[in-house]
Amino acid sequence: MRVKGGTVTHQRRKKVLKQAKGYFGSKHRLFKTANEQVMRSKRYAYIDRRLIKRDFRKLWIKRINAACRLNDISYSKFMHGLKVAKIDLNRKMLSEIAIHDEKGFAELVKIAKKAF
Repeated sequence: MRVKGGTVTHQRRKKVLKQAKGYFGSKHRLFKTANEQVMRSKRYAYIDRRLIKRDFRKLWIKRINAACRLNDISYSKFMHGLKVAKIDLNRKMLSEIAIHDEKGFAELVKIAKKAF
């Protein structure tokens, strides 16, 4: 006696086609092409979850650097000065301060300049 497994196979294929909803052409109609596209999409999503962290860090550094240049200091000297002054702020918060509180950022620059 053999095991057919028709309902399990049908459910699995239905699940993949549901995930492929909105894809172009046969990629949302045919199981084989839909499955290939879903697997590729999942791989892209996995990679991009890591890349987004890098991209945001780059953005924060650019914002901090721009604010530093307005206060006549380079980014690297500013970060070194903060480290020497034992001010432990991450780049995300520093970029927010640079955007929304220019006077506060100028104070941080003064502290950093004094420190080194």
